[in-house]
Amino acid sequence: MQDAQSPSVREILNALDQWAPRSLQASYDNSGHLVGLPNAEVTKAIVALDCTEALIAEAVEVGAQAVIVHHPIIFKGLKRLTGSGPIERTVMAALKHDIAILAIHTNLDHVHTGVSQHLARCIGVDPSTLQILQPMRDQLYSLTFYTPEDHADAVETAVFAAGAGYVGNYDECAFRTEGEGSFRPLAGSNPFSGTAGEQHRAAERRTEVVVPKWRLAAVQAAMQAAHPYEEVAHNIVALANAHQQVGAGMVGNLPEPMELMAFLDQAKSALSAPLIRHTAPTGLPIRRVAVCGGSGSFLLEDAVASGADLYLTADFKYHEFQGADGRIVIADVGHFESEWRTGEIITSYLTEHFKDNFPNFAVHLARENNNPVHYR
Repeated sequence: MQDAQSPSVREILNALDQWAPRSLQASYDNSGHLVGLPNAEVTKAIVALDCTEALIAEAVEVGAQAVIVHHPIIFKGLKRLTGSGPIERTVMAALKHDIAILAIHTNLDHVHTGVSQHLARCIGVDPSTLQILQPMRDQLYSLTFYTPEDHADAVETAVFAAGAGYVGNYDECAFRTEGEGSFRPLAGSNPFSGTAGEQHRAAERRTEVVVPKWRLAAVQAAMQAAHPYEEVAHNIVALANAHQQVGAGMVGNLPEPMELMAFLDQAKSALSAPLIRHTAPTGLPIRRVAVCGGSGSFLLEDAVASGADLYLTADFKYHEFQGADGRIVIADVGHFESEWRTGEIITSYLTEHFKDNFPNFAVHLARENNNPVHYR
């Protein structure tokens, strides 16, 4: 029987999904629960950027039952487990020692409080000015439903609590229209009001709310549960609007303008980077900074369009640096360097999330995040 003082692997996964829903991950990604039994109890977990043999050995040493990483160790299907490579050996070691592996990758890249926001804060960008650099589309729906007037407030409260009605920095947003609804209960129905076989008219409220894709099922369930009618008249329409709170990269302003080299020195120190590859100075002070944790060359034009003076990310190829074209400074800090501090926010989130209900659960940063790239 599971100790009520500690969460299961499944409960940890659900907590991560509440923060960064897996529906937001890129099509190529493989975030989520990768290794281990979902009902296994976890009294201790360790967090790192990558899952390696060394990380599993550390988990065994400290008595952890789970490791939580940013980069999934399994991207493609494993056809055999023979120990022929580091991925197979790591997975085999985790299975041997009953250690679960969970990953929270591009879904954490795509939430407002995720990887890029933390990166921006670490290098000194004012958090109050941060915005998503490339907001995602196809993530919003409009839900319209009809409720008798004397129950409308209760149903709206239920759908708001389930996650509907958020627009930017506002919540409980809705459009309401008062009107008259009509229906005729048929044989076998159990109407809240009206008589079978006779048309009935009722004063009703039409309510329209915006719902994010990953909250749609929960909002519909809440609407159904709170609604007095046996059959709830409603419709759902996909919106073309971009979701301003989810997407790739971030952009914001520094508290004060900085000279380029001073800013790069500040970033190097904050990220423990041995070097930063960058394009030629534009001659302008650095006031506005765009960032993307990990491989971010695909966001260069978004960074330019945002008015950023500098774009800090990783994995720019030689010819891609030419895309700056004097319009912006590209600063490539290195993949590991741009993301290793992500473990701080994962650890902080899980600690805060479970502190009241699971006092025996402990989560810690791994002693070492081994960067596969070395410098001299």
